[in-house]
Order: sequence, then C-alpha cells, then structure tokens
Amino acid sequence: MRGGGNMNNMMKQMQKMQKKMMKAQEELYEMTFESSAGGGMVKVIANGKKEITDIEIDEEVVDPEDVEMLQDLIITATNDVLKQVDDKTNDTMGQFTKGMPGGMF
Repeated sequence: MRGGGNMNNMMKQMQKMQKKMMKAQEELYEMTFESSAGGGMVKVIANGKKEITDIEIDEEVVDPEDVEMLQDLIITATNDVLKQVDDKTNDTMGQFTKGMPGGMF
C-alpha cells in the first residue's frame, strides 16, 4: 500500500494545524477591543466573540434634547469595535488558510 506514510503524515499535520487554530481562536476570544466616538464621549468595549462587554457614556453627551446624537455615537463606536474584532480574526485565522484554494473562513 504505497502512499500510506504520506497520508499519515498529512493527517498528523492537519491535526497539528487544527490544534493551533483552536488555540488561536481561544486567544482571540479572550482579547478585549475598544472603540470610542465623539472625542471619547462614548466608549464601547467588546471581546473576541463579538460580545459587547461594556459601554461608557460621558454624562456631558447625555442631552435629552438630542438623543439622536447619542444614538449615532453609540452606533459608530459599536460598529468600529466589531470591525476591529473582524479584522483581528481575519488576520489571525487567515494565516491558517494561506495558499489553500477557496480558504476555510
């Protein structure tokens, strides 16, 4: 049965890569990302699972006459922090799919 050794080697390498991918993903999940809007008046913090873990709002930006501005600042900061998570995830996990046709993610 020729080629059996090559197949075993390939399977071992795939298992190693899978372990590295799982470790990288766990590390991503533990990371914290932060974004702010309005000159720091609104700050949104997320983890690597794309879960918002905290929102800080400076009381100066809370204006009952202009709730829309506060909403816009929250949306801006939230979208930015989620983009940061996506970018870091793509950078980190992309190293495992380089050179693979079609990628995996």
